[in-house]
Amino acid sequence: MFATGVTIVTARTADGQVVGLTANSFNSVSLDPPLVLWSLSRAAGSLPAFSTGSHYAINVLAADQKALAERFALRGADRFQGVSFDEGIGGAPLLHGSAATFECFNRSRYEEGDHVIFVGEVERCSWRPGAPPLLFHGGRYFTEHPL
Repeated sequence: MFATGVTIVTARTADGQVVGLTANSFNSVSLDPPLVLWSLSRAAGSLPAFSTGSHYAINVLAADQKALAERFALRGADRFQGVSFDEGIGGAPLLHGSAATFECFNRSRYEEGDHVIFVGEVERCSWRPGAPPLLFHGGRYFTEHPL
């Protein structure tokens, strides 16, 4: 019963491969220093890449990026095929069209239950003024509608 925003968390491995996945487990932790968190299943194939890398990017998706959210949620898909991005800190992909991006130093990790909680220190952020967010609630995607 809790609506969330939708993100795609991205990174570049030590051997240069790009990895990314859809996540709605994103939250602010602290303003000073600027910290955010997100969580990843221990069963995720990308866990080693995110656990050992120095940086990752959290791309907050805009309302028109539903198809991208669905693609990055699929297993075994070539998630980056045809996807436009710039290279951020540590090589993490910054997806074109995102409502906002947070470029994070991989500060700490906490194993809790069947997930790992990642805490990132925000080193740089950007946003697209006026971009409406993509929302997720009850297993479905929504776009913003003013009250």
